[in-house]
Amino acid sequence: MARALPALIPLGYGKFVRADRVFALVPLEGGERGDGRRTLVYVEGIEEPIIASRSEGAIARDVAGSLGRAGRARESVELPGQDPLF
Repeated sequence: MARALPALIPLGYGKFVRADRVFALVPLEGGERGDGRRTLVYVEGIEEPIIASRSEGAIARDVAGSLGRAGRARESVELPGQDPLF
């Protein structure tokens, strides 16, 4: 039986990434932030971070939900075959 690919999560302004490829979220602050720039999203296989217009919290919740960890981000429950993100 084939495993379904993890969901694509929105970063804003029509940008999407696979939830299982996100490995870091960095909130932008001060002068770096604004004009659709809120979070740097580091994605496996892409050298430069993607600039997202959504907050790191919103993206993290979508990633957790897509990987089956919605509402359990603070628990230390391991999923088989997945490295911990939170």
